[in-house]
Amino acid sequence: MPTPQDVLAPLTDSALFLTLTVHPGHESTVHDFLPDLGDLVKSVGFPHPGEDLHCVLGISSDAWDRLLSGPRPRSLHPFREIAGDRHRAPATAGDLFLHLRSTNPYPCFELARRVVTTLGDAVEVADEVVGFRYFDRRDLLGFVDGTANPTGGDAASAALIGDEDPAFSGGSYLIVQKYLHDLDAWTAKPVEERECSVGRRMLENLEIPDDEKAPDSHVTLTTITDPDGTERDIVRDNMPFGSLARGEYGTYFAGYAADPSVTERMLTRMFVGEPPGTTDRLLEVSTAVTGGLFFVPSADLLDDPPPLPTATDEPTGDGTLGIGGLKDR
Repeated sequence: MPTPQDVLAPLTDSALFLTLTVHPGHESTVHDFLPDLGDLVKSVGFPHPGEDLHCVLGISSDAWDRLLSGPRPRSLHPFREIAGDRHRAPATAGDLFLHLRSTNPYPCFELARRVVTTLGDAVEVADEVVGFRYFDRRDLLGFVDGTANPTGGDAASAALIGDEDPAFSGGSYLIVQKYLHDLDAWTAKPVEERECSVGRRMLENLEIPDDEKAPDSHVTLTTITDPDGTERDIVRDNMPFGSLARGEYGTYFAGYAADPSVTERMLTRMFVGEPPGTTDRLLEVSTAVTGGLFFVPSADLLDDPPPLPTATDEPTGDGTLGIGGLKDR
């Protein structure tokens, strides 16, 4: 398998989530930057090995067509807005996404600064969120986040593409969302009601037994099981964030998967319900304000990317690309 990016890097105490849009006509600048990203990460991280700096870069469906010729990752598509009767997961702008992680905030900031400076007028920052560790890895709602993440080989199987799409093995699909919390409404609820909404005990961090768990709890709706009983996992690297000046308090969701449909089904169950109407109780106090789907290519592909598209590689408008009839899936 090609060398993956740092998708499976361990959780860190600091993170920075950076969404960029690429200005039309500047695709060559961004394309030329891709192989240089690894050296940029080393230039910041090498002098500070204890900071455990990691960088993951993802490319959206539209940006892929603009930046890279040849075949596409077979499950890459724009983020699809999910709208139920009461809740909505919007799709928002973003061509490139950088997920930066380190022990302290300053390496993330410095790497992000160098990326934006290097790309210059080619890009615009669409969104920037600084994440931080909160107590014993709790979110701002008071619950430990990420306890159910797979580990070891199970994490690699859940997050990394293998033989199912051999041209893009070692890659991953990243879905990101920014959620804002109404903390006043949340803390006004009794602890028992909060635990019922999440599906875990707040103090002990233990999952509520299935026969006691509410059908519309967050844990219930984000547990995906195939018809044969196989449970499907993703790798989450969520982080709390907040701003006193803006009165914003939230969770940044970052979910890596070998198959984006697993994450998409989780979100559909949360926002629409399965059956419809059985929506996630957390959405009563948490509102999604961004949404994006990005393909995270292997480090090898970033180091030696396909050429820029030519005129014949442009989308034809009928759902295909001018590269031998490959479907724009």
